[in-house]
Amino acid sequence: MPAARSFFAAGEWDGKVVVAGGHDENKNALKSAWVYDVKGDEWRELAAMSQERDECEGVVIGSEFWVVGGYRTESQGEFEDSAEAIDLSAGASEWRRVEGVWKAGQCPRSCLGVTTIPKGGKSGGGLALFNWAEMGGGAVKVGACGVQLGAGMTLVSGSAYQGGPQGFYAVEGQNGKWNKVSVPRQFAGFVQSGCSAEV
Repeated sequence: MPAARSFFAAGEWDGKVVVAGGHDENKNALKSAWVYDVKGDEWRELAAMSQERDECEGVVIGSEFWVVGGYRTESQGEFEDSAEAIDLSAGASEWRRVEGVWKAGQCPRSCLGVTTIPKGGKSGGGLALFNWAEMGGGAVKVGACGVQLGAGMTLVSGSAYQGGPQGFYAVEGQNGKWNKVSVPRQFAGFVQSGCSAEV
């Protein structure tokens, strides 16, 4: 990256890695965003978001990169309920701010999921963000971490209660069955974050 940053949002679209927000070496929250072209080995700066977002979460929905939650430098730990989205297929020239998509005060890192809402309901259909800790009938309520594995499969880990043993589940789709995954004890510790790389 052109400059060091921590606790930022990241996503992949069309062979490019997108990063936004987080904080710098002095713990100042950032609103800058960059895209890295893997094939060209080249960084390009994107338009800045409307506000700083430290400890935010990134997710790619279609051709849009969403930066969810986070907080400003002066309001450390006070997570926002808003998100910002940028259309990567349209030149990524400006961010669109969306209010009320996440629970205020809740950190979105690693527990963010995306679900499809059928047309015809109150919302008219579309996509919605959710917290994996609120799904699965209570199997994972604390320390939820969801990692999208592709083909509609997500690996979710966490515990049913504070201090409880970590459980690992393969979840089919956003409303699918939770299948417990057997994990050797030495690898069954707390998972703070995760990612999936297709080689």
